[in-house]
Amino acid sequence: MEARRTEAEIKVAGMTCVMCVKSVENSLRQLQGVSEARVNLGKETATVEYDPERLGLADLEKAIVDAGYQVIDEKTAIKVGGMTCVMCKKAIEESLGRLPGIVEANVNLAAEKVYVTYNPRLSQPADMRRAIEDAGYQYLGVEGELGEGEEEKVRARELAARRKRVLVGFALGIPLMILMYLPVDFHHSDLAYLLLVVSTPVFLYVSYPIFQAAWRALRNRNLNMDVMYAMGIGVSFAASVLGTFRLILSRDFMFYESAILLAAFLSMGRYLEAKAKGRTGAAIKRLMGLQPRTAVIITGGVEKEIPVEDVQAGDVLLVRPGERIPVDGEVVDGQSYVDESMITGEPMPVQKQKGDSVVGGTLNQNSVLRFTATKVGRETVLAQIVRLVEEAQGSKPPVQRLADTVVSYFIPVVLGIAICVFLIWYLVVGNSLLFALTALISVLVIACPCALGLATPTAVTVGLGRGAELGILIKSGEALEVSQKVSVVALDKTGTLTLGRPEVTDVIPVGADAGTLLQVAGGLEKNSQHPLAKAIVRRARVEGTEPADSMNFNTLGGKGVTGEVGGREVIIGNRLLFEEKNIPYPEAIGRQISTLESQGKTVVIVASGGAVLGALAIADVLKETTPEAIRRFKQMGLRVIMITGDNARTAQAVAEQAGIDEVISEVLPQDKADEIKKLQESGGIVAFVGDGINDAPALARADVGIAIGSGTDVAIESGDIVLIKDDLMDAVAGLQLARKVMTRIKQNIFWAFAYNLALIPVASGALYPFFHLTLKPEWAGLAMAMSSVTVVTLSLTLKRYHPPAERTLETSGAAAG
Repeated sequence: MEARRTEAEIKVAGMTCVMCVKSVENSLRQLQGVSEARVNLGKETATVEYDPERLGLADLEKAIVDAGYQVIDEKTAIKVGGMTCVMCKKAIEESLGRLPGIVEANVNLAAEKVYVTYNPRLSQPADMRRAIEDAGYQYLGVEGELGEGEEEKVRARELAARRKRVLVGFALGIPLMILMYLPVDFHHSDLAYLLLVVSTPVFLYVSYPIFQAAWRALRNRNLNMDVMYAMGIGVSFAASVLGTFRLILSRDFMFYESAILLAAFLSMGRYLEAKAKGRTGAAIKRLMGLQPRTAVIITGGVEKEIPVEDVQAGDVLLVRPGERIPVDGEVVDGQSYVDESMITGEPMPVQKQKGDSVVGGTLNQNSVLRFTATKVGRETVLAQIVRLVEEAQGSKPPVQRLADTVVSYFIPVVLGIAICVFLIWYLVVGNSLLFALTALISVLVIACPCALGLATPTAVTVGLGRGAELGILIKSGEALEVSQKVSVVALDKTGTLTLGRPEVTDVIPVGADAGTLLQVAGGLEKNSQHPLAKAIVRRARVEGTEPADSMNFNTLGGKGVTGEVGGREVIIGNRLLFEEKNIPYPEAIGRQISTLESQGKTVVIVASGGAVLGALAIADVLKETTPEAIRRFKQMGLRVIMITGDNARTAQAVAEQAGIDEVISEVLPQDKADEIKKLQESGGIVAFVGDGINDAPALARADVGIAIGSGTDVAIESGDIVLIKDDLMDAVAGLQLARKVMTRIKQNIFWAFAYNLALIPVASGALYPFFHLTLKPEWAGLAMAMSSVTVVTLSLTLKRYHPPAERTLETSGAAAG
């Protein structure tokens, strides 16, 4: 029989010549199942004929990526209604996976979304809609199609309907249960028929969603928890009906109250779970809610309010005090303080004036600003942060594979246990049919893989949302899990440990006071663009000294500069220059210079009219929080290493100030990745903290790349964790957050396993021979409902988590204030 063939067209980036074409074609043809591969360099596409039974689109794309090229796919997030458990997740992923253009489909139960990577030449969202609806679930639209208000209305309607069913169930179930304990004879009176008439409509109303979901699952040949629950409550109610009419069963089998309470408890579990899940994405909703719905545009001197969606790049906008900035832009007029804490986590307002950039969603505080829009819509920083976090929330940490594997076997195993329990109690032990049937129903409804399925996605969703609030963007679930295993932290020096710019650290006056020394030195150096010169001018102005006027400025080939200040010749330079000029300086100054140079500082001597005025020491100083961050890393049991291009003496001096014991110096930027590789080969799980652009190779090579100080450039490709603020303490906080989230995931998985391992035997009647204890079906249903709610509630505690490093920052900030 001839194999079925499918043709796929894949968009490929990075091809530049005929050899690239050959490389891609060869890589594809080597796959077993590919009969033909043709590359069109002009269209930048690869057309592949392959056997879909032997390999999928993801395999083809992997072959192209392995050949060194990039595949251009599209991503979308689709809201899905009607998902109740892990088997629903599996059903949707499999249904979408059968479409020809789907590379990956990943359901996040907590967010009630499916994140799809697809080839738009083979499948479109309309195809995905059909696949989701054919699987029996509700297609609620692509992310962003419904406004935030509409989404909340849909959710509120669903919750209200569930709550109503729960209340109706309890309104009848509880009185019926009380009635069963009263001395009323149902067995020999017509009251049994009254119970049937009263119970039937309520039971059907409360249990309808469960039976509907079960039918949907069976129609798609999917065995999920809804099928189990439907079997449990269906057997319970059917036995009651048969008992009422004395068909096969006696009236001892009438437990209408159990059937109704069981359905009510199951519905209550779903209601509480849905309500809690709605809060897992609260952080992202808060971020999305930061953008104003309207903006004030200035056209021809006239102010006009328009929807923010209509703002175009280049428009001039006005924002008043107390209003949020609608889009990203650059200030053209005005001066005001802007609160950026909701984006960067930085508590202090930032002053903005002409030429400064502003970020959409931040709060203008005290004055009117006019600015030109530079980024709008999906390009704004806020939109990028939301998109990055949502994509990360849709990813799976490797630990979830364990849960997925267990769940795939869970339901058949539990169904087998329930049948065995019934047969053992009834046929082997010889207990009553009523007892055996009760045990069977209890096992069917108490087993719950839902808690196991929710353990990871709820914690990931809440944890990554909390990170976004703190200015820590973790880009995938895998990065989250690896971060928890980090044993070595490698740090770049410039801009990571230090400010990244030289500053005057020591002022040593000799023949003049400090003010005069800075005034003269600043007066000459303001003619230079050298970083050391700028540091001197900056220090003079910080001290309240305006640099003097100068003339005849001249540079001396890396040794220093000369010129005239106040009619006198001024020389600024190193010791070598002063020796050449035969200008003596006190021996004490020489000793101080040697000491400062041993600390990795650059020292310049200043002379005026042949007399030494003093010396200035300049260095790229440590950030204020660096020593504390290093101490925290060590407290966490991490090995800390500095990797820098500086010479050994300077590097060692900075390391000593920071509290770092290991230094790898004189490493070129392109060689840092090799040093990371060596650390990995020695058995370390390495996190590298550095600049997102200059240190891109090292960030990519590390097990966890932490890009520090990205500011508003959150879209950088390098870095598994992106820190918006330029503060090393956030790197500590990021690892602490990752550890906390992974600990919560493991706790959730433990409780989910422990719950099932402990209560399935109890429901089976394992305690009956010893203590005469059994678990009634309705209480089994309550226990099942509470297991999922417990897991989601535990995950929600992450919303209030403050990494210890973040608390340290807040304390120091308050003290400084």
